[in-house]
Amino acid sequence: MQDWKQDRKDISARLTQLGSLSPDIIKGVRTLGGAGATTGHLDAKTRELISLAVAVTTRCDGCIAFHAAEAKKLGVSVEEVSEALGVAINMNAGAALVYSTHVMDAFEKE
Repeated sequence: MQDWKQDRKDISARLTQLGSLSPDIIKGVRTLGGAGATTGHLDAKTRELISLAVAVTTRCDGCIAFHAAEAKKLGVSVEEVSEALGVAINMNAGAALVYSTHVMDAFEKE
């Protein structure tokens, strides 16, 4: 199993390095990350659950490391995480199913 705390430390160190080389990149990502919070339509827990589900669908271990820690700080329960992951799993399966129609179409047209 991964050491998620160490992953966060390692990624943070590299992001600090990147930030010193390209500060506007880090600033831009932070702006994007904070933009959703300003609308007030979703609470922080919901945004973290969405982040975890998207992290799974995009296979981003760094995203998992950071957003799992933040979700835990916000009091997200393991049951809530489990339900969000169920949505992610369903979306991946559904996307594969729907995208399979492209293969069928390409095969028929060859």
